Formats: sequence, structure tokens, C-alpha cells
Amino acid sequence: MKTITEETKRELKEMIYEYFADECDVDVETLNDETNIIEDLDGDSLLFIEIIEIAKKKYDLDIKLQTVGKYMLKNKVETLGQFVEVFYLIYQHGDEIVNIGASA
Repeated sequence: MKTITEETKRELKEMIYEYFADECDVDVETLNDETNIIEDLDGDSLLFIEIIEIAKKKYDLDIKLQTVGKYMLKNKVETLGQFVEVFYLIYQHGDEIVNIGASA
């Protein structure tokens, strides 16, 4: 398990917000943890895949997309805040994310 610092959390959250703002053509300042990715941003599952691939390369993460899909089927992710929390878990646990609960 990787240790995640507050600085890394801030960096990940900023990266996620900037990514969604850019891809969904909205100002990053309009986004918050309650922003619904599908309803508010007209996002789709491809956005999740792309940002996970970007983060895998940037942070040398060891996780398969199938693993993320399995986790997200069991743990609903609708808002940016929920997605950020899942990203923290991905960073820390990699493929072991499927062995932990949503409240980890």
C-alpha cells in the first residue's frame, strides 16, 4: 500500500478537477465535490477511463481498468467528490482496491 500525503491528495484533486473542466468545457471554478459528472457535466464512462490512464502513467500506479470497473460497480460514483475519494484509494491500494469497502 502506498502512503498518500495531503500534498498528493491536493494534487490529485486538482488534476481531476482540471481534467473534467477541460474535457467538459466548463470553468474549473464552477466545479465542486457535489458536481454530478453525468447530469451536470454531461460526462460519460470514457472520461473515467482516460483520467485513470493519465494517472497510471503520471503516478506509476499498478491498477487494471477492469479492477476499477469492478470497484465502481459495487461503489457508486456520481459526483466529483466521490470520484476524488476513489482516486485516493486507487493511488493507495492499486489492484487491491476491490478488497476494501467504500468507507476505507
